[in-house]
Amino acid sequence: MHVLILGGTTEARRLAELLAAGAGSAPRVTNSLAGRVAAPRLPPGEVRVGGFGGAEGLAAWLREHEVDALIDATHPFAGTISFNAAKAAATAHVPLLALRRPSWVPAQGDDWHEADSLETAARLLPTLGRRVFLTTGRMGLAAFADLDGLWFLVRSVDAPEPPHPPRMEVLLDRGPFTLAGEREVLRRHRIDVVVTKDSGGAATAPKLTAAREAGLPVVVVRRPPVPDGVQVVAGPEQAARWIEERLHGRTFPAAG
Repeated sequence: MHVLILGGTTEARRLAELLAAGAGSAPRVTNSLAGRVAAPRLPPGEVRVGGFGGAEGLAAWLREHEVDALIDATHPFAGTISFNAAKAAATAHVPLLALRRPSWVPAQGDDWHEADSLETAARLLPTLGRRVFLTTGRMGLAAFADLDGLWFLVRSVDAPEPPHPPRMEVLLDRGPFTLAGEREVLRRHRIDVVVTKDSGGAATAPKLTAAREAGLPVVVVRRPPVPDGVQVVAGPEQAARWIEERLHGRTFPAAG
């Protein structure tokens, strides 16, 4: 059995590890990475880097490499590849599963301002603060490039390229982050508003707790929807179970 994991996330690496631990019953696994990070953490199994050439290219790859199951474990905001995966899986008649970490949920004391896009988030900022902790990654900074009255601390794994805000400091770092560390970032840089995508998961959630403790507003960009008709699971263990069902032709009770 050949499984293609569209990955680059913590959940994708964990799924690859679970499948590799299957020893003699383990399927063949190919991990596909987009190539946007210069030095990604490589999962076990075969690794390919780069795009497929849209839905048609992915469908052709699925056929050529005799893929039996496709797992979309990309970042919740990698919307284009998710829709290409759904179309390619339908075209190539390959079962598809989406692995998505759950969204964050506001807690008591949070001051969240939801936005449908980075552009909407940028329009909200001038009414909320002047020193912005921007944690949406290095892609999409053009949405904030005209806000010359604000100062930005931009955190990303790799250095961003223009266009980006004119008044900006870059913090190169990779999660997981600690609550103590996030408190110090907010204090040291005198942050008064935080911007984040609703990525979910524990690795980057401490910034939300730190903002709540400091009484800071947080602009939360909503994640795009999963394509219609695609089955979704929340964790790598559930995805591994789904694959095992197909590998051994067995049906397991649904996870609680």
